[in-house]
Amino acid sequence: MDTGQYRKFIQHLVDESEKVILPLFRKSDLEVIEKGDDTPVTQADRGAEAVIRKLINQHYPDHGIIGEEYGEENTNADFVWVLDPVDGTFSFAYGIPLYGTLICLKYQGQPILGAINQPFMQECVIGDDSLTTLNGNPVTCSDVSSLDRALMLTTDTRRPARLQPHTHFDRLAEKCRLLRTWGDAYGYLMVAVGRAEIMVDPIVNEWDFIGHVPIMRGAGARVSDWDGNDPVGASSVICANAHLYDEVMAVLHGRKE
Repeated sequence: MDTGQYRKFIQHLVDESEKVILPLFRKSDLEVIEKGDDTPVTQADRGAEAVIRKLINQHYPDHGIIGEEYGEENTNADFVWVLDPVDGTFSFAYGIPLYGTLICLKYQGQPILGAINQPFMQECVIGDDSLTTLNGNPVTCSDVSSLDRALMLTTDTRRPARLQPHTHFDRLAEKCRLLRTWGDAYGYLMVAVGRAEIMVDPIVNEWDFIGHVPIMRGAGARVSDWDGNDPVGASSVICANAHLYDEVMAVLHGRKE
């Protein structure tokens, strides 16, 4: 499917949403509210999603929307937008620029276009399975082919053992050159543009990662859940460059020492 018109529109969405987000970043009186699931939300999350939803409804009124903050509408439509206006709200609230706006367009249930926008650093990655760009310029994942040279990222190093206890996360971390918690949205951006080799999340919601699928594929990376299955509909995610993915999965599941 030709995603050209939607690429331009998704860029418009991130441009308009960052006008809400940036003035609130590192604002001394930023209000952080705990939601019912013990996750934080700010006026940046809600304000940015409201802007994005309004624009989608104006330009594509027959499309559906799934958003972290304001729920679902018209999800039986062929085209459905999935929104996480500020992925990494903890980072945002603490003034750390590892958050990002995530937008995905699905067609008949499959992600066909995704965007990761980091407003503070002015970096926007957009991908559609065949082409991934950073600020309009084509990018690919790294060509590092050995774990002892690889940078692996995750958002919280305590969570894999608790949420994926059947895997060998610690062993994988030992084999990598570096493990860092440069996670949330920015971790995926780093893999897509070749600055890191591996990004893992032991638990995710759809809006946390579904847009990363066409981005990673367009950059030449591989993406699955923690068991190697189709990431669409999954609740965990592994991204790695194509040279390392098989070895990452083998170590993670104890098939290689």
